Amino acid sequence: MHALVVRVSLGDAESARKTLKEKVVPAVSQSNGFVAGYWTWSDDQSNGQSMIVFESEDDARTVADRIRSLVVEGATVESTEVREVVASA
Repeated sequence: MHALVVRVSLGDAESARKTLKEKVVPAVSQSNGFVAGYWTWSDDQSNGQSMIVFESEDDARTVADRIRSLVVEGATVESTEVREVVASA
């Protein structure tokens, strides 16, 4: 398994939350090889980080390549990284 880690800065957290739930989560969860996803934000809601797990590295990289097109109004992608999942519980 591989995880896509995405870091974003947030300008309008409530707008970002709405679009995340209506657009990003449904699109990502329907992607090939999707296993699980977690989207988080800081206490001050100024930045967010997600970890989205896929069955293969190719599946994770495919979503990484299109993640900027899914980003919501009020959020800016700061970085994306694909990592191998070495353990889970």
